[in-house]
Amino acid sequence: MVYPFVVLDHNNLLMKLLNLVFSASVLSCIVTTGFAQAPKYSNEFLSIGIGGRGMGMAGAVVASSDDATSAFWNPAGLNGFQSNVQISAMHSELFAGIAKFDYATLATHIDDKRTIGFSIIRFGTDDIPNTLDLVDGSGFIDYSRITSFSIADYSFIFSYAKKSSVPGLDFGGNAKIIHRKVGDFGKAWGFGFDLGAQYKKDKWRFGVHAKDVTSTFNAWSYNTELLEETFTKTGNEIPKNTTEITLPKLILGAAYKWNLSKKITALVEVDADMTFDGQRNVVISSDPLSIDPHFGFELGYSEFIFLRGGVQNIQQVKNFDGTKSTIMQPNIGLGIKIGKLTIDYALANLSSTEFLPSNIFSLKLDINKHSSPK
Repeated sequence: MVYPFVVLDHNNLLMKLLNLVFSASVLSCIVTTGFAQAPKYSNEFLSIGIGGRGMGMAGAVVASSDDATSAFWNPAGLNGFQSNVQISAMHSELFAGIAKFDYATLATHIDDKRTIGFSIIRFGTDDIPNTLDLVDGSGFIDYSRITSFSIADYSFIFSYAKKSSVPGLDFGGNAKIIHRKVGDFGKAWGFGFDLGAQYKKDKWRFGVHAKDVTSTFNAWSYNTELLEETFTKTGNEIPKNTTEITLPKLILGAAYKWNLSKKITALVEVDADMTFDGQRNVVISSDPLSIDPHFGFELGYSEFIFLRGGVQNIQQVKNFDGTKSTIMQPNIGLGIKIGKLTIDYALANLSSTEFLPSNIFSLKLDINKHSSPK
C-alpha cells in the first residue's frame, strides 16, 4: 500500500510542519487499525503530566516547552535551554496523598545542534496491606501475618533532539522502557517511541508530539503461586499472562509570546490531544477520532517570577435530572527563577468531577550557564 506525502518547497516552513503532522496522523491511524481491540486507557500514568510549569499551564506546553522537561512534553524542545547541562526534578502527592508521583531528568547539549536526555518517572502507592495470609492454618485471624506491598509504574526515557538546517525547526524523539509492578504478584515490561517537532517564527511557536507512535507494548506476567490458593477459595479469576498495548496519541500545539512592557511578557498556548481509539468524553468526540483541547497562559516579570494558569479535561456529564452540564479542570501555578535555580509550583485539580487539589513542586538547575544564548 502506498501512502501519499505532500512534496513541499523548502522555503515554506509551516507546510513542512503540517506535512510532519499529516505523516504522524497517517501512521497513528494505520497502527490503530491493526489493534482495534486494544484498551483505550493503558499506561495512563504517562498522561498525568510533569513539572510545575507544564501542570500550571494545564499541559498546554507542546509548542512552548524549551527546558529539560521537554523530554516528557515534546523532545524537540530539549534544544531550548541555554546552559550546558540542565537537571529537573519533581515530587507530588496525588489524591489526598494516596499516590506519589516523582520525576527526574538530566539533559545536556552534545554541541550547538544536538541534545540528549535521560528521565525517570515513578507513579505508585506504597504500604498497601496484604491480607492473603490473614487467616492461619487453624482458621484464626492473626494480624501479625499482615504484610505490605507497593504498586508502582516506572518509565525510563532516553531522549534526543536536533536542530534542522531550517532556521527555527527542531526535531526530537524518545525511546522509553516501561516497568509496572504489583508487589510480588505481577509485573510488566514494555517499550515504545515518541516523535516531536517544534517550529519558531517571530512571536509564534508551533509543536507536534506523536506519543507511542508505533504503539507501546507491555508484557504482563503473574506469580500465580501466591494467588492461586486464596483466589480459588474466594471464587476470583486467576490472572493469565497477557500483552497490553498503548495506542498512539497525536498532540498539536500553537503558542504566541509577546511583550506587554519592557519587563512583562505574556504567552498563551492552545493544544489539542488527538486520539484514534473511538469516542471519548471530550469536546470533539467521534469514531475513531476524538479531540481534547486544553489552554494555558504564562505571565513573566523580568524573567524572575512567573504566573501561570490553564484549563483542561473539558467534559460533559449527565446530571441526576437528566440534563447535561460542562465541567473542566482549572490549574494555576507560580514560578521563581533565582540565578541558575528555578522553583515551580502548581495547584492542579486532577479530578474533573470533584475538587481534589494536588500540590506539585519541581526544581530546575542550570549548570555551566552560557553568558549569552546559543
